[in-house]
Amino acid sequence: MSNAGDDRFTTMSSIAPAWHSAVVLLVMLGFSFVVAHLDLPGIFVAHGRAPGYLVVILIEWATVAFIWWGLSRRGIPMPDLVGGSWARPVYLLRDLGIGVAFVLILGGAVLQGLAYLFKIVPPQAMRTVMPQTRSEMILWVLMSLTAGFCEEVIFRGYLQRQFSALTHSLLAGIVLQAIAFGLGHGYQGWKLMSLIAVYGACFGLLARWRHSLRPGMLGHALQDTVGGLLARFLMR
Repeated sequence: MSNAGDDRFTTMSSIAPAWHSAVVLLVMLGFSFVVAHLDLPGIFVAHGRAPGYLVVILIEWATVAFIWWGLSRRGIPMPDLVGGSWARPVYLLRDLGIGVAFVLILGGAVLQGLAYLFKIVPPQAMRTVMPQTRSEMILWVLMSLTAGFCEEVIFRGYLQRQFSALTHSLLAGIVLQAIAFGLGHGYQGWKLMSLIAVYGACFGLLARWRHSLRPGMLGHALQDTVGGLLARFLMR
């Protein structure tokens, strides 16, 4: 069942000027490029992981704030970009179930199978990012919740809409935001970035199917949270 919010979510009309989208891309891809060329193990040894987590949180929320500002200039409320509704508890549970099933099937089975098939393993830099202390684990959870909300807004909400409007093609919008999503994870190496791009396309299809970012937000946040905390104990 659709509503007015759903219709606005799926329209391919532009929601911000081209220069605004260019700034969003420059921030996300520029930050990824910088991080990919940093000596993360050396930085973490000298300063710990907490400052890095805080920087990521700040940049992602600042980018969402910039998107909100761009939307407000055209009279578009942020809820219209997110889509869906949790007016009843059952709607939240439904989206949670969809999000969990999505990451288990696509993230846990399909992508892990592809990683095994093509012998893709996480680089050392990715391993060093994982939390070690109790305070880092708390910040990791906050960063994961931030990623779940902000990255879905940035890539599946904002960029997918903008790319679709620019190309007059929903499929192109999904593909282009997925490529941007993969490039936004530069520190993970090109092989994992390719898998992440595929995953980003799947998130884009999920958003289109549900006319909402909410299931993807929940699944994304839970996967990042659980993945980081599990890695902490598996690496002990």
